Amino acid sequence: MGAAFCKLYGKITQQVKHQSAGCKYTCHAQCRDQVALDCHRNGSINGCPLSPLAQDHLNNNQSSHSDVEKGKELRTHLTYEDIRQKVEQYNTQSRDHFKMTLNTNGMYTGFIKVQLDLRRPITVKGGGAGGVKGQEAFYLPRGSINTLHISSTNTVRQVIEALLRKFTVADNPAKFALFKRFSREDQVYTCKLSEEEHPLFLRLVAGPSTDTLSFVLKEQQTGEVMWDAFSIPELQNFLRILEKEEQDQICSMTRRYNAYREKLEEAMRATGGPG
Repeated sequence: MGAAFCKLYGKITQQVKHQSAGCKYTCHAQCRDQVALDCHRNGSINGCPLSPLAQDHLNNNQSSHSDVEKGKELRTHLTYEDIRQKVEQYNTQSRDHFKMTLNTNGMYTGFIKVQLDLRRPITVKGGGAGGVKGQEAFYLPRGSINTLHISSTNTVRQVIEALLRKFTVADNPAKFALFKRFSREDQVYTCKLSEEEHPLFLRLVAGPSTDTLSFVLKEQQTGEVMWDAFSIPELQNFLRILEKEEQDQICSMTRRYNAYREKLEEAMRATGGPG
């Protein structure tokens, strides 16, 4: 824990690098004996070869991390002339009216399209009976695409918040994450973006084609539902949705077995049996 803490906050004084091939882990000299690493080396884990699927997953993660680092480095070193040329190239390649505009201060604005892929219901602010404001929970259509006009300074977190405002969603923005979807060697990959990434910069570098790069809004993939993040009205709405789904399933099953019963009774009457 001490080594991880020091590395996280950059307070490493005397550093020691792990010697495994390809491993760049760094820690305190006095913490070295307390750290156990499970390094990926030459397509293996602890000397055991990775399966093709595991190797692809490893390569994808490494490539995604590399892309982020390259993006940060590129953004840091882009001059005004570099940005101007990229904006002009982008607008030339664009086949719709969603062009980018470059300001004299080097900031640029443009449009991004975000696909909604939400599996759980959302809570939406709305007007209730008699004009009283209330909240309703329902499922957004999966796969629908929305367009946002943003600037090069807007972060992923701000894009998520803007999307939720557009739909008057009352849910905590922390429940959602923005992903980038891209193709490489006929394979489609999805990678979660950090909250400080700049989607419009990624759009500019990738070009206007959504086949090359697209954005998807999903729930945070924590493995478990964060029930503490929901308010009491939200939880009550979820219960109502579940109760309605339960009643629909009960009615469906009842109709199904009633139909079976009628067919059995007709077959028994046809054969002269009781019924």
